[in-house]
Formats: sequence, structure tokens, C-alpha cells
Amino acid sequence: MNYQAIIIGGGACGLMCAVQAGFLGKKILVLEKNARPGAKILVSGGGRCNYTNLYASPVNFISENPHFCKSALSQWTVADTIAFFESYGITGHEKTLGQLFPVSNKAKDIVDVFVSLCNDLGQGLQCNAEVKSVARENGSFRVSYLVNGMLTEVTAPAVVMASGGLPVSKMGASDFALRIARQFGMRVTETAPALVPLTITGKDADWFAELSGNTIFSRTWNDEIGFEENILFTHWGLSGPAILQQSSYWRPGETLLIDLYPGGEVLALISAEKVVNGKRSLLTLLSQLFTRKFAEALGKFLPVHKNLASLSNADLEKVQQMIHHFTVKPAGDKGYDKAEVMRGGVATGELSSKTLEAKQVPGLFFGGECVDVTGWLGGYNFQWAWASGFVIAQHL
Repeated sequence: MNYQAIIIGGGACGLMCAVQAGFLGKKILVLEKNARPGAKILVSGGGRCNYTNLYASPVNFISENPHFCKSALSQWTVADTIAFFESYGITGHEKTLGQLFPVSNKAKDIVDVFVSLCNDLGQGLQCNAEVKSVARENGSFRVSYLVNGMLTEVTAPAVVMASGGLPVSKMGASDFALRIARQFGMRVTETAPALVPLTITGKDADWFAELSGNTIFSRTWNDEIGFEENILFTHWGLSGPAILQQSSYWRPGETLLIDLYPGGEVLALISAEKVVNGKRSLLTLLSQLFTRKFAEALGKFLPVHKNLASLSNADLEKVQQMIHHFTVKPAGDKGYDKAEVMRGGVATGELSSKTLEAKQVPGLFFGGECVDVTGWLGGYNFQWAWASGFVIAQHL
């Protein structure tokens, strides 16, 4: 078979690229390391697959060049994603904050669409294929890969690197796309886990661990940005949507601030309650805002057993700071195996924003997570994967 392109990686970007290329009559071979395609799709959103976000726009992506993603996201929009899946029987329903899931709540349905289309379009899809090398010879590419211990070689005028990033190794994640980029002299921006839980060590570690399981709707922020969603106390520190979002903007050594009561003003609440019943304890009042366990835990820092009427100005200042400016200095993060995505990747300056082709290596394309474009939590990274797959398909 003469293939127009070889796609390395059968994830969201690679599958969309193969299908869109098929619509244009281009014959493609997809090489997937795992026993089945779409490994990260299948586990995303707890197996339900949050496949896009209604509000996705370039501002929801982190990159060395924040303008880079604009072209791809305008060529394949959220409306295009919704229409594409609807045309194959998948209707979306919004959960929270624009997050779109299949009505069936089955990620498998998303993968099945692509597998079925690849079959219908006659696209090659080889699983259990571990790519060992990519070489450029006489204007075409030679790709060597192992299947069941046997080395096979295939050539094509174009190669698409859609093999993802470093999270999660047990699903076959690797730095292969980054190594290929470097092999061809391309720059790679510094990589790090993103959308990842943060760890707390030192004197407060036990305090956080004892609160494991407590969830609080909060606002987190640093010098760059803030998010208002739930935080989750864990045995190792902090997680939950707000923390995962914030982690993408956090750097080691930095401090995070948390407003534990973003919907109100705790001193105003105390003042109003004192008029009604000044004998109530601070603990009782805080137990109305948080779980009893968390309110009691605040006793390490606040005079929770004092009644409201006897709180001094110094006490009130402590309450104000603790509730609205809870300060955390994470020790680190939980690493790639607990991260949703990778931050950084193939430098955007090495690629055409309109085609995602390497500027100095004609026929070599990079899409999806391996590129230095990282989305927020909530379907944004899938939208980038679909968009980059579509864009590449148009230019193979």
C-alpha cells in the first residue's frame, strides 16, 4: 500500500487526522503502540470523555506563544466538533462550566466513531506497533516499527507525530515525539506535569492529610491567574478542579492563595450573627460554611471555641486572613503519572501555525499534546487535539 502519510499515535489527534485525511481521499497508516487506539480517550472524564468545551477559545491555552493556537482553533471550531460527533450519533450534554460529555457517558462511543470511519475509509490502523525510528531519505520518510517482535519498515512523503506527551506511562506515554523533534534539530520548550495534584510536606503535612476527602468550593490564585471551583484535601496535599487548573500556572517555590469562602465575607457574617446571638461560638458559625471536621481543624490556627462577642480585633484579622487568604506553599506535584497533560513540548516557533508542519523539515507535522499548547481542565485539550488533527489532514 502506498500511503500519503504515516501517523504515529492513535489518540485523539492521530485518529481525527486519519479520518479527515480519508475524507479528502488520502490514504494513511496509523501506528499505535497500545493494543487498541484511543487509550487516553477511554479513561478521560472517568471513562465518560469530556470531549470538548462550549467556551473553548485561545485564552484557555498556555503556550510560549499564546497566539499560536488561534489559527488551528479557528479552522476547526467547537461547533465543528459538536457537528462532527452529532453526525455519527453522539449528542453532547453540558455538565458544568461548558464541559461537554456524550449523553451515553461512554468514552468508548467516541473511539468507536473513529475506528468505524477508519475502516470505512480504508485507512490503515496498526495496533501493538512500537515505532523505533523515523528517518528522512530523498524527500520521504522511512519509519521502522516493531509488531510482535518483528521489525517492519514503511515509507511515505509525510509523517505526523501525534504520540502525545509524558502522562501516563502505563498507557504507553513517552517522550518519543520530543526525541524526534530534537533529532531533526527542532527546539523543545521545557516540559512539566500540568493539571496535576500538588503535594504538601513539612510541619503542615499531617494537618492536610487528616482532612483527606474534604471538598470546599474555593477561589485559588497566584500572580498570573485565579480559578473558582472545588478544592480537595488529600493524604498528600491538595487536588480538585481548582488546584488542577492552578497547577498549570504554578512553578516550584511559588505560593498559592485560596479564598475558602468566595461567595461571601466572613467578617460581615460574624458581625450580623453577633447581633442575633453573640454567645454562639466561632466553631458553630464556621460549621455552617464548611464541614464540621474542617471547621474543627481550623482550630489549629483560629480561636474557634471563643464566642463571637468575645472575638478581639486581632482574632477577627486572623479569621479574615485564614478564610479569604489561606496561604499554601506546595512542595511539588504528583508527577506525570497523576497529571492529566504535559505542559511545554515542541516549540511553536518551529511549526507553521496554519499547517503545523515543521518549518525546516517539509512533510513532518506535530499535533496534539506533544506541541507546546496546553489547555485548561474541562475538554479544552481534546478540542486542541481535534483541531490540530483536522489542520494537519488538510496539508498532507
